[in-house]
Amino acid sequence: MAALDTFSIAILLGSVLVLAGILSSLVALRFGAPLLLVFLLLGMMAGEGGPGGLRFNDVGAAYMVGSIALALILFDGGLRTKMSTFRLVLAPAGILATLGVLLTATLTAPMAVWALGLSWTEGLLIGSIVASTDAAAVFFLLHAKGLRLRPRVSATLEVESATNDPIAIFMTILLVEILLQGAQGWGTILGLLAQQISLGTAFGVLGGYIMVWVLNRLNLPQGLHAPFVATGGIVIFALTGALQGSGFLAVYLAGLVVGNNSTRAHNMLVTFMDAVTWLAQIAMFVLLGLLAWPDLLLQRLWPALLVAGALTFIARPATVFLCLAPFRFSTREKLFVSWVGLRGSVGVFLASIPLLVGLPGGQIYFDVAFVIVLFSLLVQGWTIPAAARKLRIALPRVDVTARRVELDLPGQLEKELVGYPVIAGSPYLRHGLIPNWARPTLIVRNEEILTPVEADPVLEGDYVYLLAPPEKAQALDRFFVNMPVPAAPDPRLLGDFFVPGTATLGALSEIYGLQVAADHTEVALADYFTEMLHHPARTGDIVQLGPVALLAHKVENNRVTTVGLRLAEPETPNTWNGRVVALGRRARKSLGLS
Repeated sequence: MAALDTFSIAILLGSVLVLAGILSSLVALRFGAPLLLVFLLLGMMAGEGGPGGLRFNDVGAAYMVGSIALALILFDGGLRTKMSTFRLVLAPAGILATLGVLLTATLTAPMAVWALGLSWTEGLLIGSIVASTDAAAVFFLLHAKGLRLRPRVSATLEVESATNDPIAIFMTILLVEILLQGAQGWGTILGLLAQQISLGTAFGVLGGYIMVWVLNRLNLPQGLHAPFVATGGIVIFALTGALQGSGFLAVYLAGLVVGNNSTRAHNMLVTFMDAVTWLAQIAMFVLLGLLAWPDLLLQRLWPALLVAGALTFIARPATVFLCLAPFRFSTREKLFVSWVGLRGSVGVFLASIPLLVGLPGGQIYFDVAFVIVLFSLLVQGWTIPAAARKLRIALPRVDVTARRVELDLPGQLEKELVGYPVIAGSPYLRHGLIPNWARPTLIVRNEEILTPVEADPVLEGDYVYLLAPPEKAQALDRFFVNMPVPAAPDPRLLGDFFVPGTATLGALSEIYGLQVAADHTEVALADYFTEMLHHPARTGDIVQLGPVALLAHKVENNRVTTVGLRLAEPETPNTWNGRVVALGRRARKSLGLS
């Protein structure tokens, strides 16, 4: 019975720590603190060296939990990455994630050698452990502070952070093997790297398509789609690793494949993975915090801070400027990407490998990496929003929160049923605007189900249900909330969006934050084309409305009846005029017109 009581106490303490981590996230959201920092400190305080006094020294358990957590985090990252975004920045992000990791480790090593009295191989191991960036911490901070990055900068950071872990993990394991067994030839090293990448790519892509096939072809019970995908990601990760491939690369690519193919219960998958990755991060960070001893950290504090300073202010900026030199990034963008090189979960996780395999001096690597991560989160973490504003890389945004209901429709994958309550002040109620890819299907009013024709006009308090593509459902939120006019157009709400020519400039300005003169708010888009063009409107004509390009999609009797919206990069007026003319010519050419 005493053994049963011990297990019950262990379960109680573990669940209390998880609950404390979940509740502490509310504090982190309020003050903008990196969640990783909160969970690590919570684990330290609960550990044997802190006031909690919990004895935990099972490095193997921490490594296993950390591996599963990282696999889920990387799968979730791939699930949320659009293939268009991936292709857009594949070259710069790919160089940062490969050559950049090697350069960062190499430039950090000399300081580790000098400050800690290590050999060059040991110094390079320190550099490799802390060479990769932490995407979860970066984007949590940007979200908590209400920032929206420039699209190319955001995409570069996202793809780099999601793909640089496999190289850092490979370098760390390779250097640990060298320290344990002796030097290996370059042919062996390059062969291992090629094997890791090739197997990781093959199993990741194949596994992703198998999951897509199972989701769409097998009739799984409704609640099992999301658990199947999460478990499938872990299976791909573990199988690839067992066959000497990069499981971390494989699981990210599997998520990328699943996220960019039409599947059943797509939004349920995203919501479920969001919750799972939160819990996985909490468990991993708390366990890694339990392994840390504050007394040992203080003993190695100053040498570790010297290494952290070299990494933050020399190695990372030099790497970013060298890797992004062939690409058209401004100096301000390079400085921001340099500063957003947050060290996080992977660094502490990799630092546990020397402890796990019994490498002499293994505790040094763990303690130094732990201090570097704390330094990065404290110094960089709290200043990322300020740096984004100072360098003019991000624009403030107001997050949209709408009561959205999503329902899968059996028998097809292209559309789902999306429902919203119609509230006072929402653009849909005031102007009736809705993207062309969303079709109102039914209205619920006073517990009575009506067709859109029967319910016209829609009233406050109605519930509207629309057919929409699952991947675009979130973009509908903006039309069903009452919120201030945004400071600038959000690219996520543009793109494949058409409105009737009768829509007014004022209606568009309220949704997209466009600057419209007071005497033009009631001007219809069709009349705006007539005013701006010096010839009868033709299909493919483009006119400018601030940073938005308006495309004449359909024209009847020289009058625009359907207008498309596209976001354009801000340029000088003369350049804009040339760009508009060029866009118009290309649009007419693509439509088969003169």
